Amino acid sequence: MARRRFFVDEIRGGAAELLGEEARHLTRVLRVEAGQRFEISDNRAAWLAEVQEARGERVVFRVIEPIESPAAPVRLTLAAAIVKFDRFEWIVEKATELAVERILPMETARTEKGLFEAARKRVERWRRIARESSQQARRVSVPEILPPAPFERCLAGPAGYRYFLEEGSAPPLLAVLPEHRTATDHVALMLGPEGGWTAGERSLASAAGWLPVSLGPLVLRAETAAAAALAVIGNAWMTSAMPRQPNVTTIED
Repeated sequence: MARRRFFVDEIRGGAAELLGEEARHLTRVLRVEAGQRFEISDNRAAWLAEVQEARGERVVFRVIEPIESPAAPVRLTLAAAIVKFDRFEWIVEKATELAVERILPMETARTEKGLFEAARKRVERWRRIARESSQQARRVSVPEILPPAPFERCLAGPAGYRYFLEEGSAPPLLAVLPEHRTATDHVALMLGPEGGWTAGERSLASAAGWLPVSLGPLVLRAETAAAAALAVIGNAWMTSAMPRQPNVTTIED
């Protein structure tokens, strides 16, 4: 059974502290004791660590050794139109599990009235969800959750590949991915509201170099589309990083 992983602010002198609610969960719910081992990460590297002290809202770890952790196959940014918060939380959770590096909540022309302003107060909650999901997924780092921004501002991301998720009339996502892919590539995916994009937004995205793509003819909910598209992209880059298997020819008698 895999050890649980926790994020700490820093590792200094071979030791690290976990404070607050997460430490309280360890001491009061899991009832950890000195000598038990867990994994910790300082958002840069993962380590095997042993509990030295566990009391109330403070747990002290002693670092034992580094843990080899696979790098993400590609750098991923998700610019997602803000939808109802229970479903946007699902997007944050699943995008984190699918190795997204950055999530940008976005206001579009058809974002429900009031959601954008209310979203400003939700950012810290989304960051907590991303942190918890990162621990569950055993990530080395927690994705960055940026403050909500208007659509036009989100178009200017630095990614080398930009995909604008559209309806079924657009080319399939898998068909337009580059043939040569490396782990240093930066891919951005833009996910619209359930009401769809306006003609003006399509025009602006095209002018900014975003390529329209689709996931097929069926109409998907925003959270389903996010998970499906991110899985396609991540798997495509992961496959590129794998060594090719030699062809095996069998000779029948």
